[in-house]
Amino acid sequence: MLPGCGRLRRPGIPPAAMLLLLLGAGAALFCLLDAWYLLRLPLAVLHARWLQPRQRDVLQEQSWPGLVLPSDLDWLLHMNNARYLREADLARCAHLARCGIFDALRALGGSLVLAASCARHRRPLRLFERFAVRTRLLGWDARAFYLEQRFVSPRHGFVCALLLCRLHVVGSSPGRLVQHLCRRQVDSPELPEEVQHWISYNEASSQKLRAESGLGINTKDE
Repeated sequence: MLPGCGRLRRPGIPPAAMLLLLLGAGAALFCLLDAWYLLRLPLAVLHARWLQPRQRDVLQEQSWPGLVLPSDLDWLLHMNNARYLREADLARCAHLARCGIFDALRALGGSLVLAASCARHRRPLRLFERFAVRTRLLGWDARAFYLEQRFVSPRHGFVCALLLCRLHVVGSSPGRLVQHLCRRQVDSPELPEEVQHWISYNEASSQKLRAESGLGINTKDE
């Protein structure tokens, strides 16, 4: 070191600038992505696997708690329609993790795809109102699971909204997954009449769309 010369210091980022940089990165994350969803989904699965007892009965109803936040509201100060689907997605993933279907998918090399859903809204959920999403597996066929999800008010038990979901199994089959979990062959319960009508509607709609695109009626439903 030359006489009279101090040690050279590298210029650092001032704390205030670093704070603004972190705040800007966080704001960009929430503006460009549904950050809360991306955080809550893995947490919901981990909570179902590690903090709740395993549900051995795949047909047993399970409950997922919810709360209407300001970010969930529409212009009428009700929980908006998109939030119902998001909360149903979280509850559905927790349900599948807790009853072991996710583990069976990993063991058999399969995956799930949401192929269809249908929502019916009966009463709006308002700001800071608590609700429970009650999910149950109704049954299955050769290609898909069928689930029902109810948004229930804990105050009086009223069903505020109802969703039906069709989950296609890719790389395996629903029957093989259930057999893997139960260690025996299990037949699906008979699906409710309204679900059978919904399946018929989906099939008719698929045939119509395939005909319009020139694919033919024998093409697999994608």
